[in-house]
Amino acid sequence: MENGKKAAIGATLVFVIAIGVRVGLIYRERNAPSVVKAPEREKIADDDLVFLKHRRPSMLADMKDLFGTTVWISAGAQLDYFPVAGKVVQYAKSAGTLLGAQELAIKGVVEQVAPKTATFRIPGGDKQVSLLFTLPKSADPAKEYAVPVGYREAGQYTFYTDEIFFYDDPHDLYKHWGPEVWKAVDEHRVINGMNERQVQLSLGQVSKSVSKEYGNRMVVYANLGKPVAVTFVKNQVTSFRDDQGY
Repeated sequence: MENGKKAAIGATLVFVIAIGVRVGLIYRERNAPSVVKAPEREKIADDDLVFLKHRRPSMLADMKDLFGTTVWISAGAQLDYFPVAGKVVQYAKSAGTLLGAQELAIKGVVEQVAPKTATFRIPGGDKQVSLLFTLPKSADPAKEYAVPVGYREAGQYTFYTDEIFFYDDPHDLYKHWGPEVWKAVDEHRVINGMNERQVQLSLGQVSKSVSKEYGNRMVVYANLGKPVAVTFVKNQVTSFRDDQGY
């Protein structure tokens, strides 16, 4: 009997100790200082970290801030430019279309009534506003041209310079693209591995796609009448081809 009592008492003590340990653990868990895990930072693409200047002009006098400066085309393959004679824009015949990352040296500004044929991208208003420029890297770097950048309507000006131009050299802004990609952009062609922003600067902004899933779709770029269909997977070119069905 004595041995039975001792065994029972021993078992009871083991049970009591186990309960005590469990209660102690629960108490410590409930009273321990909470550790707040810092949320994981969203990874931002290098392209989205690039700072693009905006001038937000509202008056014709604001255009003078560009005189003597160099700008680069952001709105590739959208705007025609025209010859200039005596500070008068010669709208009769386009001198060409400005391409992505093309370099312009700004010389002046003019206001002029524009024919309807010159108001496809930039409205004519009462008078269209054009910047005068030269092409430093062309065969004739002294020849002056004009490109529409805004208009005046009932005394109020609207300008699109912030949408048309880079005010800093995009080769420096996006230097992380590397020499191979920049060579393709400057030659206005596509290579595998390029992302949508790079291809858009290379081939132009005039394009169409059946999907809105940026970076995972096929986009057909007009490419000045020589359409190119480009397939992106995870925002990288995986294939491209001429597409005459644009």
